[in-house]
Amino acid sequence: MTTATTVLDRIHVEEHPAVRRGDHDVVLLHGIGGRASSCGPLATRLAAAGLHSWCPDAPGYGRSLDPHPGLDLVDEITELVEAVSPDRPVVLLGTSWGGVIAMSLALRRPDLVAALIVADSTRGSGTSPERAAAMRSRAGVLATRGPAAVAAERAAALTAPDADPSVTAEVRRTMSAVRLPGFAVAAEFMATTDLDAALSSIAAPTLVLVGEHDTITGVDESRLLAERIPGAGFRIVPDAGHVAIQEHPGAVADHVLDFLGNLP
Repeated sequence: MTTATTVLDRIHVEEHPAVRRGDHDVVLLHGIGGRASSCGPLATRLAAAGLHSWCPDAPGYGRSLDPHPGLDLVDEITELVEAVSPDRPVVLLGTSWGGVIAMSLALRRPDLVAALIVADSTRGSGTSPERAAAMRSRAGVLATRGPAAVAAERAAALTAPDADPSVTAEVRRTMSAVRLPGFAVAAEFMATTDLDAALSSIAAPTLVLVGEHDTITGVDESRLLAERIPGAGFRIVPDAGHVAIQEHPGAVADHVLDFLGNLP
């Protein structure tokens, strides 16, 4: 049964308790157009397999408070991880923007990360001035047009061509509820982040997942992550787009469980 709680007096978290708690707790970080519930179907499956799972709303998303000026996203998620799992490192599972945060945290605080799973993600948007500018411009578009209009235009591109319509509808509904304060901080984080040179320093055991039909960050970008992170595994999720964890949570859970089951 999912329970809701507030951590650090500002971050809303959906907790998916494991009936028989295993060796790992998992913190799932959603994408830039998502929220905690976007990770819920996957977290439910992981909890059923013994992985106690936590799905936070990022600052300024869902029921979490808006970010304060100068917020460091990685520090904020670091505090969250330390709060929900004070006695042992966690498995960090981040999708898209959440994956960039997860990799950044694994670099900054390797002692907190038992393993890293990165789904449909990227090195960040700071890999070129053009990509950084494009990411920053998205906050202005959101402010001008509103989240509902942006969601109507972009949501379908996040799923595979033959995706379950209910999943695409949920992606659109969630994107329509995005708030500008959270999105602006997320976009700026992405625009200033380039992990290219740092990937080889990630020490945590890592699995990279990507949807077969991901046209947002793309299969090639995920393959690059896997090639540059030492020892990383790489799996393509068939019939999935950019939100593979929502389209096929069962298949993603199987990959996660297989990966964690083979850790030394």
